[in-house]
Amino acid sequence: MRQDPLFSVEGQRVLVSGGSRGIGLTLARAFAERGARVVITGRDAKTLAAAAADCKGEVSTLVCDVADLGAIEAAVTQAVSTLGHVDTFINCAGVNRRKPALDVTEEDYDFVLDINLKGAFFMAKAVGRHMVDRESGNQISIASLNTDHPGLQLLPYAASKAGIGAMTKVLAMEWGPHKVRVNAIAPGFILTELTEKIWTNPFILDWGLPRHPLGRIGRPEDLISTAIYLASPGAGWMTGQTLYVDGGFTAGWNWPIAEAQSQL
Repeated sequence: MRQDPLFSVEGQRVLVSGGSRGIGLTLARAFAERGARVVITGRDAKTLAAAAADCKGEVSTLVCDVADLGAIEAAVTQAVSTLGHVDTFINCAGVNRRKPALDVTEEDYDFVLDINLKGAFFMAKAVGRHMVDRESGNQISIASLNTDHPGLQLLPYAASKAGIGAMTKVLAMEWGPHKVRVNAIAPGFILTELTEKIWTNPFILDWGLPRHPLGRIGRPEDLISTAIYLASPGAGWMTGQTLYVDGGFTAGWNWPIAEAQSQL
């Protein structure tokens, strides 16, 4: 079947920060399979090499710790040299530490914010400078349910993801006149190797499934179509938006009124 060029990313040059595992790797693989040239970054060379070997298509790697501003500039310069330019930048690197707010240390706070928000901004800035100069490009940041619906014992993470939402809007306003679009995807609860332990807990699963109208926990693959859309010509008038891909979790409260009434 002929591919609709309105939603094609064939021939694009794509940079994925945090592309060695999880959502980042899934999106990098999806773009490469659809004819894009992809560079993935991460902190560990061996993990990156294994990730690239698992992809079909043209995928190369760069070691970059986004908490290191010097490493960011060097990696983006190398990525632009490798690709020629960057059409799509996927800003995906992220970490988390769960604990009550009263137990959060300065080191905890800095660890999460330095990667999830500070690093994300300076990656966006470094790539954005090239895009603004070319008057072309788009950026997709990975936000979270916590962008607008913060969770308990997630204060640094929630703060960082709220910052991603605000950053998306500001960069869209500043770079729009230069034909650079900036959007974000807010995934719902996604089953990855990092969250598998949580979602194999029967108590958590029994809590979570009824709160998803679509009746299941998400997979990284559920984000592919949204990312492809945002990077494609079809999203040419879409910028400054955070799109929730969450199986309906944020559609509203699953209030058990029907069950309560049946017991009256």
